[in-house]
Amino acid sequence: MPTARESLLDSALSALTGLPWSAVRMVDVASAAGVSRQTLYNEFGSKDGLARALARREADVYLRGVDRALGEAAAPTERLAAVAEWTVATARGHPMVRALLTGCWGERLPAPRPAFRTTGSPVPAQRRADPGLPGPSELLAVVRDRAVAALEPGRPKEEADRIAYHCEVALRLA
Repeated sequence: MPTARESLLDSALSALTGLPWSAVRMVDVASAAGVSRQTLYNEFGSKDGLARALARREADVYLRGVDRALGEAAAPTERLAAVAEWTVATARGHPMVRALLTGCWGERLPAPRPAFRTTGSPVPAQRRADPGLPGPSELLAVVRDRAVAALEPGRPKEEADRIAYHCEVALRLA
């Protein structure tokens, strides 16, 4: 059974299929998840906190797919191609992932703003919603670094730098 947090994130993502983020109401998200509005606020703190957590979850889903593509028993070039294919397919089917990769949020999506408090919320559940999101170049760097580590572990630095360059080019083209 999903946690209240997961149910709330699922409900928020579902609401985005029919409404722009500005029209998504917290009370409707809570109701669709089967929890009180207070539970939603206890978990995320605000609508911006919900947006950050939703974007973070979508980024994590994307990165898990990258790890799966890199873990396939295939030649390095085939694994990198699988990552590029995963990136294109996921960005095509998930507007929030596309926004994370490009920085183009559009009016239908939440553009998660940074948390106001850099030290995190005093409420433990809200702190989970507070981590900042990676920008497009930071997310690309995470994928590039994972690809280099998976494709050519233990190589000399010069070779690893060359591989990192080629991985980044392939990812940017995707």
